[in-house]
Amino acid sequence: MAELSTAVKKADIGGKRLIGLAPTAWVQWVTQRSDVVAQEILGSEFQWLSRENDVLVKAVSPTHGEFLILNELQLRYGTRLPQRMRAYAALATEKYNLPVCPVLVNILPPASTVPIQTCYESSFLGLQARQDYRVINLWEVEAEIVFAQSLRALSPFVPILKDGGEVSTVQRALRLLRQDEQLVELEALLAFFASFVWESEVVRQIMRWDMAVLRESPWYQEILREGARQGERKEGQSLILKQLNRRLGELTPDLTLRVQALELPQLEALGEALWLS
Repeated sequence: MAELSTAVKKADIGGKRLIGLAPTAWVQWVTQRSDVVAQEILGSEFQWLSRENDVLVKAVSPTHGEFLILNELQLRYGTRLPQRMRAYAALATEKYNLPVCPVLVNILPPASTVPIQTCYESSFLGLQARQDYRVINLWEVEAEIVFAQSLRALSPFVPILKDGGEVSTVQRALRLLRQDEQLVELEALLAFFASFVWESEVVRQIMRWDMAVLRESPWYQEILREGARQGERKEGQSLILKQLNRRLGELTPDLTLRVQALELPQLEALGEALWLS
């Protein structure tokens, strides 16, 4: 078996670092096949396209031979992800000439108004296209699986897993990380996700909070970007509601809620339409 290569920096706590901790345990979990063995983590750069949280693993099994597992780890599900999964699967197939099993791992739940699609489908000029992929929502995954299956890659996510928000469960994950010097920097990521469940002061009392290490995580950067987008979205909602109020008079609660449910691109399009009309 080829030596597993991850080529990551010490402070890198992104997807490649996590999956590289126990790659065979990871690929067996995402495929639900106990005979799959990870061989190598491959480059997921496709000319003009590269993302920090795409992890492409070459695997092998007695039944299926060599194949690729395309892991897309997303902080939150986005409506364009089905198209992205289709594109990445096709690019990986073309580059490595191997079958691809695409897997989408959603870390945090999206807004209740956003349905999570489990495949890409399109029909245009009588032509059909379809790309299936596995979907794993971490908030639906039992926390106990981390300890039962030695899934060290999921250790930092324990607080947001199902039944993982208990102090005793997070402390078990913390002990797991502190038993291995190579996993020490992941404590910051564990603390980060614990902050989605507990108050910051509780997090600080239980574990170290190393912001310098945490800032290396692509998920931390995504949270910052999401915060900026949400700020823009709220500003856009406020502007649109003011424009509609001036034109239509006092708005009904239903119309107000419909505007508040719009995403930023939809708000921009509505704002342009109101400006031009």
